[in-house]
Amino acid sequence: DSHDICFIPDGDTRGWLNDHIERSPGEIVDESGEVIGTHDGAHGYTIGQRRGLAIGHPAADGKPRYVLSIRPVSNQVVVGAKERLAIGSIAGGRFSLTGEPGFDLAESFACEVQIRAHADPVPATGRLVPILESERTEQHRAEATHEFVAEVDLEHAEPLLGVAPGQSAVVYLGTRVLGQFTIDRALPVAAEAA
Repeated sequence: DSHDICFIPDGDTRGWLNDHIERSPGEIVDESGEVIGTHDGAHGYTIGQRRGLAIGHPAADGKPRYVLSIRPVSNQVVVGAKERLAIGSIAGGRFSLTGEPGFDLAESFACEVQIRAHADPVPATGRLVPILESERTEQHRAEATHEFVAEVDLEHAEPLLGVAPGQSAVVYLGTRVLGQFTIDRALPVAAEAA
């Protein structure tokens, strides 16, 4: 299901958020957009969550539903089958190199990527795409280490489940940390095949 947040020691994420964010009721919808329930605040849900959805009726196939995405603008929580959580590639900006890479950054490279503190790194192919000067923001200029967008295709027998924008990803070359980035996009396996 979902994973703990390090700065909430008692594990009551929903309670902590309720204390810090105003509740805003909204809809729980399936992937077709059909309203199948309501919630007291989208901030109380995480990608991959199964428990506590409070949906009044089971899915047509009888299988549990999981949070697939959260739409903050419309305040909707989208739910669906566990298989729809499978992620085949991730990308994100603000890539921070830990030192000289020792190879041409214009080339794809074999690596491993880790997205959770207690998870094992998984095999991947990485690319570091330079941010064009015309696309650099003042924040990029102030933070000279953030000059690349990272793109990582996962090469794992079992795709990662429940990866969400905002999570960190650490890229390894063997036992060496190449760098870290914040995930902006997580592309489902099904979308990759299309």
